[in-house]
Amino acid sequence: MTVTARPALRPARTLVRYTFRHGVPAAFLAVGARRDDPIGRVLRRRAGAEPYALYEQIRARGPLSPSGIGLVTASHAVTQEVLRSDSFGSAWDLAALPGVPGVVHRLLAFGDELDATGVAEPPSMLVADPPDHTRLRRLVSRSFTPRATLASESMIQATADRLLDELDRRAVDGPVDLVDAYAAQLPVLVIADLLGVPTDRREDFLRWGAAAAATLDVGLPFRRYVAAENALRAMHAFLREHFDRLRRDPGEDLVSRLVTLPADDALTERELHATVMLLLGAGFETTVNLIGNAVALVDAHRDQWDALAAEPAGWDDAVEEVLRIDSPVQLTGRTARADVELAGHAVPEGTRVTVLLGAANRDPAVFEEPARFDVTRPNAREHLAFSAGIHYCLGAGLARLEAVVALRALTERFPALRVAGPGERRDLRTLRGFEVLPVRLR
Repeated sequence: MTVTARPALRPARTLVRYTFRHGVPAAFLAVGARRDDPIGRVLRRRAGAEPYALYEQIRARGPLSPSGIGLVTASHAVTQEVLRSDSFGSAWDLAALPGVPGVVHRLLAFGDELDATGVAEPPSMLVADPPDHTRLRRLVSRSFTPRATLASESMIQATADRLLDELDRRAVDGPVDLVDAYAAQLPVLVIADLLGVPTDRREDFLRWGAAAAATLDVGLPFRRYVAAENALRAMHAFLREHFDRLRRDPGEDLVSRLVTLPADDALTERELHATVMLLLGAGFETTVNLIGNAVALVDAHRDQWDALAAEPAGWDDAVEEVLRIDSPVQLTGRTARADVELAGHAVPEGTRVTVLLGAANRDPAVFEEPARFDVTRPNAREHLAFSAGIHYCLGAGLARLEAVVALRALTERFPALRVAGPGERRDLRTLRGFEVLPVRLR
């Protein structure tokens, strides 16, 4: 196996990045949490803990609540309006905020480094606004059209079958971890194929991705941030080698197309890293959480498991209900690009609005008995788990297909499967899923 060299850590620059991205926000949010600030309570709650009771308390405050870092909503209608409105953007540049002193600008410039950049930092599509977002999304969107996604089904099915064979062999001696053996393996193999990544690097990507995903949270402890930055550096180093290899010998995959674009469309090196990093991360983070959450939920409602085992076509609707009731991505944010009115409130330009996707998907104004899990819920697809508007998840169709194929194959092969313990939730707040989910197959 090729060993990718990781760029050396630069302590001073790492400390600057940590201070502005996590150290100062952590202190600010901790004070807010003690003062009952809603965002402080959400972002400083015990990582991995059940968030839904807290969301209901925030919902009870009204459709839009003030917070120390802007506004927050648990409302489905307000969340949808924010996500779809041209008056709100994803970009949030600390240096661009009014009143930020020049020394902060200089420190931020000093701390800026491509090899330590995560998926929630510019120029990633996740935090880009038009016209940059439009240009970047256009270059990758054809690989995620409904036709392109459907063409992957036979490969996804074959991959699931092979992994289930391995899972069966591993289960001879007792319970197995469904996440490690199946839920994480399937999406990383699929996205590796799409991006032309050697499949023998899948364990590296799972390890790097798990560490780097923590950077989506705010206020990490220093040691955890350093571990995440090391993972990011390793990923960037690998990508640099991967791009060079594909420039010499391009294939039919998406990354080969991106590195060989004509001059008029060519991405900068930083844009290329940001785009492929996002595709890799988003390509398996959502799906691994979705599969694990689904198995835990349906096992806890055994009548619905039995119904799906008897009629596997029902997994299409079941996946939508899982996305609704236990969303893999729990929250995101937008910034007002101009003075705007929202839910009867005047929102000044530059105000940050945090939308709680996991709460919006349990809004009783949209979903009857929203805390009840029902795989036949007729309007489950009205959830906002994949966001909405121009930032609607590019790979939503692929994630849905992977989950349906994976779960259908699992219930067909092992109809008596049972969760064999409480499982261990991931130590995250933005993403919600299982780190470990032990199951017995028979």
